[in-house]
Amino acid sequence: MDSLRTTSPDRKAGYLALYAAICLCPAFLAGCNVIYKTSVRPPDYYYINPDKQLGAIGKVALVELGNHSSYPEISTDMTEALFQALQKRQLFSVVVVSQSESKWRSLQLEPTPPFTLDQLSAMQKALQANAVLVGYVTTYRPYPHMSIALRLWLVDLADGQLLWAFEQVWDTADKTTEKRVKQYFQSQTSSGFTQMREELVVVSPLRFVKFVAHEVADTMR
Repeated sequence: MDSLRTTSPDRKAGYLALYAAICLCPAFLAGCNVIYKTSVRPPDYYYINPDKQLGAIGKVALVELGNHSSYPEISTDMTEALFQALQKRQLFSVVVVSQSESKWRSLQLEPTPPFTLDQLSAMQKALQANAVLVGYVTTYRPYPHMSIALRLWLVDLADGQLLWAFEQVWDTADKTTEKRVKQYFQSQTSSGFTQMREELVVVSPLRFVKFVAHEVADTMR
């Protein structure tokens, strides 16, 4: 934590400016030259710090996502699905921290950067982690067709730098999303039940959430 205590005012201001850009201007993510695109996926709005290796983080505390939707259960479901997807990536170890846990409530923080240097130090001590993954379910609808939107940030607790940030909307009424759902389930099984699984994801919120979590984790390269 010495690096936090000795961080200069200029560096601190730089960190806060970066966070402000991420929080207030999604176009920053879209314009960044480290955005990953393929012909299979639509433009994804995410940022990866080019000067950091995600595989070198060590331990990440995944704080239960905040929820701006009218469906309280989606926060827990999305957090659990994201935890499982990140475990499969095996880039770093992950522990889930519920917002109801005393170690998080004692920090009295909203799950949204920017964080001050004192807050970073307090999180590192309370969560016993090298980085914290926080964010929100900004919208969610289970019918007439499922849709969900997320905003996420991965913050290095050692120096306050943003490691990764993500913002995206999924809607099962969108043909591009439908195509990605089919490709995801085809990659998960080679049995004759692929078509049934593709149809099930349209009517199963839990399966749709797992698909979303897979796409989020897949951006951490």
